[in-house]
This record gives sequence, C-alpha cells and structure tokens, in this order.
Amino acid sequence: MRHRHAERAQLRLVRSPAGPPHAVVFETVPIAFALRDLVPGTDLASVAQPGIGAAIWLHATDVQAIHDALAADGHPITSAPIDGPFGRTFTFADPDGYRITLHDRA
Repeated sequence: MRHRHAERAQLRLVRSPAGPPHAVVFETVPIAFALRDLVPGTDLASVAQPGIGAAIWLHATDVQAIHDALAADGHPITSAPIDGPFGRTFTFADPDGYRITLHDRA
C-alpha cells in the first residue's frame, strides 16, 4: 500500500473523526471533502450519471432562494430541499449531469 500512503502524504488529507460510518470525511477548510460508499443497489454497469461515487457538497447562504431560482429556470432538482444536520439542503444536476448538493449550515 505504498501508493496509498504516498497520495495521502502529498495531498495532506487528514481524516475527520466526525464522519458517518458510510463515508470518509476529511478535515478540509473552508470546503468539506468526503468519499462515501456507493448507495446500496447502484449498478455501475448501467449508470449513465457522470460523477457516480463523487459527492460534491458546497456551503451556501440562502439555499432555499437558490433552489427556488434554479427550479424556476428549469434546472433539474434531484433531491428536494430538506432540513437536516447540515441545515437546509438540496441537490441539483449541473448542465453535465453532475449532482451538486448545497447546504446552509457550516
């Protein structure tokens, strides 16, 4: 596993103890970075969604207003807004189909 150690040393990523069991969360500031297990039932052979397995979460202010503007402009919302551990949170697909989650609690 020499390569794994070399990559971790080069990127200076430190694992956060706060991550859930299905993900590895790194102590990165100001943008969170995590890798998670595939969602159960995901068949990689039949998935056309770009970025499968990548989680792109961004902190933003006034997430509900951003959601409302994107939805009004016809952008695909893949997960409706909810209030959860990261505050108001929703996911949309960018023009290339990548899923991007916005949340308002740092």
